[in-house]
Amino acid sequence: MRRAAEGKAPDKGLASEGAGRRQAAHAPGVSVQVIHFYEAGQPEKWLEALARCDWGAGRFLHTLLREGRFRTLCGAAAEVMLLTVGEELVSFCTLAEKDDIRDTELTPWIGFVYTFPSWRGQGCAGSLIGHACSEAARRGADAVYIFTNAEGLYERYGGKWIGMMRDMNGEPSRVYRIEC
Repeated sequence: MRRAAEGKAPDKGLASEGAGRRQAAHAPGVSVQVIHFYEAGQPEKWLEALARCDWGAGRFLHTLLREGRFRTLCGAAAEVMLLTVGEELVSFCTLAEKDDIRDTELTPWIGFVYTFPSWRGQGCAGSLIGHACSEAARRGADAVYIFTNAEGLYERYGGKWIGMMRDMNGEPSRVYRIEC
């Protein structure tokens, strides 16, 4: 497990040491994994699962994927990471060259971080952020960036606040850097 004190996103929660607790609530031996939307096969199955998201940005992501516009908007190598328990989608995020903060050289971005309500508090977001950071490092990045209006959320995953930036709508957003 990487420690936040080292400036790294901790690989904690559901997909690692906390997995046994939550898996037991379903069935012994149910697999917990992060899969990539474009590599997973069954796009209609995962689109249907994303459509059940109650968050407006999650519904927007669903629309972008359904219409084939996600990579056009966010970059050719952009990826959607899906945290699953067995066949159930429990959380998701994106890793992309571009996000809503456009007037910057900062890249790559983690975005659309969401956990379905019944899975919150299980470490799902931390698992996905850790996976996305590892993937970014594999691609040659030394850090990832996240923008949000939330305070105190991404610090627990090693996020360091670097300042306020304006999103595509001109609204100020908090920007964080997480070392990979």
